[in-house]
Amino acid sequence: MHSFMFRANAVLTFGVTVLALLCCLASVSDNLHHAKPSVDLQILRVESFQRLPNGNDEVKLVLNITADLQSLFTWNTKQLFVFVAAEYATPKNVLNQISLWDTIVERKENATIAQLTRNKYSFVDQGNNLRGLNFNLTMYWNVMPLTGAMYTGKTVVPGLRLPQQYR
Repeated sequence: MHSFMFRANAVLTFGVTVLALLCCLASVSDNLHHAKPSVDLQILRVESFQRLPNGNDEVKLVLNITADLQSLFTWNTKQLFVFVAAEYATPKNVLNQISLWDTIVERKENATIAQLTRNKYSFVDQGNNLRGLNFNLTMYWNVMPLTGAMYTGKTVVPGLRLPQQYR
């Protein structure tokens, strides 16, 4: 017959092995999830376009932001950080990214976004490079899990253009 310590060791080892296997399966199940968020970004109008006294260009936009991000939520999602950025190139920089709007979504029920808003943060370029500029509007999302690695995704709306003249 086996002693009490031998039996306790066997049961504890089996229990820890089963828990480790369940943790691995849970992690794999979250990686198999493929989200299909839908995003629609529109610029309804350029509210103002001016040259600031310091020589920089500033643009104020009215945005229509519509997104259904519910498919990004799983059992392992703590929250989403969502932001809209304007991306463009200038002679000085290959890529300029300016955050125009952001939000944090903590629940799946709140992951449907429908907002008509002005840009929350200033769209200012260092210099006067914005007149007639082609740019992309991009929505990024960062999925912050309860456990595991954070991942990001994006949707790009290409081919937008700013006016040639200040308003």
